[in-house]
Amino acid sequence: MASRGRRGGAPAREDEPRRDERAEQQAPAPQGPVLPPPPPVDYGVFMQGLDRADVWWASLLRTRFEDGAIDVA
Repeated sequence: MASRGRRGGAPAREDEPRRDERAEQQAPAPQGPVLPPPPPVDYGVFMQGLDRADVWWASLLRTRFEDGAIDVA
């Protein structure tokens, strides 16, 4: 099977740019103002909030099941 690429010590042709001569691609500069980094997160408080949300949903669902609004087969 013939190889399509050039490997090893084969010199580049004069009309082909060498790998080290090519310009590196860079991401475009961001538009608009630069925003400050977000504040640090207190994960203890975050987990307390999740726990309270879990308790709230459990009580809500329990109420909905007890009053017959949700039928369980």
